[in-house]
Amino acid sequence: MAQPHGRRIALFEDEGWRDLLPLTQLRPVFELCCGHGSARERWERHFPTADWGALVRSELADVYREEQPGRPVNDVAWLRQAPTLLINGPLLCDPKQLANLDDDAVAITDGMPVALTLQPQEVDDFLTGSRDDAWRRLASTRRPAPVAGNLVKSPWHLIEHNRDWLIADFRSRATRPTKADLDPQTAVLGNDADVFIHPTADVDPFVVIDARRGPVFVDAGVQLQAFTRVEGPCYIGRDSQIFRANIKAGTTIGPVCRIGGEIEECILHGYANKYHDGFLGHGYVCPWVNLGALTSNSDLKNDYSRVKVVVGGEAVDTGSTKVGCFIGDHTKTAIGSFLNTGSSIGVMSLILPAGELLPKYVPAFSRLWHGELQSLDAAGIDAAIATARMAMSRRGQELTSAAERLLRAAALDSAADRAQAIQRSAERRSHRRE
Repeated sequence: MAQPHGRRIALFEDEGWRDLLPLTQLRPVFELCCGHGSARERWERHFPTADWGALVRSELADVYREEQPGRPVNDVAWLRQAPTLLINGPLLCDPKQLANLDDDAVAITDGMPVALTLQPQEVDDFLTGSRDDAWRRLASTRRPAPVAGNLVKSPWHLIEHNRDWLIADFRSRATRPTKADLDPQTAVLGNDADVFIHPTADVDPFVVIDARRGPVFVDAGVQLQAFTRVEGPCYIGRDSQIFRANIKAGTTIGPVCRIGGEIEECILHGYANKYHDGFLGHGYVCPWVNLGALTSNSDLKNDYSRVKVVVGGEAVDTGSTKVGCFIGDHTKTAIGSFLNTGSSIGVMSLILPAGELLPKYVPAFSRLWHGELQSLDAAGIDAAIATARMAMSRRGQELTSAAERLLRAAALDSAADRAQAIQRSAERRSHRRE
């Protein structure tokens, strides 16, 4: 008999989180954005009365407990209390499909197990040894139940799926179309049912909202400045400010962002600054990133060939010709920085322009200075953390002790990768001089 899965749900992530770096350096996979927010937020919207828990990497636990106060995180005693629906973090699907998953079934998407009911007597087995091995063992004891959805296995998958989830999330949310109190000189194109503007949003005259190709959702406290154009499907998160921007279809802008210039099919996770002119296309930008004036990225190669992105030190073929950049938390670019097609830039890096396209891979805690890749030393990391603390305070947020410990642990964890990348960069520079 099916369990009442609306009451106990736990999210976890497998070892595939490493393939989603730099986006997952400071957060679990299920907190990555696609559509109107993260997978965790989508599950919570559909099961608002559920008793929620999470299993995360040990290094993330303290920070995640701060972000989700009162929720059981890595709490074995909570798991042992009653049957719990376990959902693997990379899964994107309509939550209704799992509402009545039988106890003897395992949900399967793309040939992979994605959800099953964990019984209290199975907890020790699930938490012993490799999480991936334990998950496969449990799944092998269940009856397969196909579930339609997507598995996020790489950063560019989030961009590829974002349009569809922008539409799906709009349709599933309890909203009503509204054009109330808009200035007569604000243009809304398309069907009114495809536009939601929160009553607290501030929309100037001479703003164009084009919902002819997809819905547009403007959340609470958003400010849309005159001469901004927003094309659906699109989501603009709470308290974000949009300055004379051209926002094209397939874009998610999370909460408290400052956005200007041209944006195409991007996800800005939240608390990101791209105030000035410049192009950002087919990319994912993590929180507390600041893109300096005229920073732009390429998302299409001159020969229209498929783009490769460095993952785990190896160039991986994305299978797509349109791939932009993936930028980790707290990274900053200086004025006039030009990011190459398929760039991956790690957490807390400093990018300074070199008058040419920059390297496609910049590891975490690095400085790119006149085209030369350098590692931040201890003093540099201290300075970067002090800057992060100041930047967060300007948005009413705090860099807590737990968050600082996580950043310092990430600096240590990425040291070997940083050394290898710097060595490869130096060798390439030497060959060019020869």
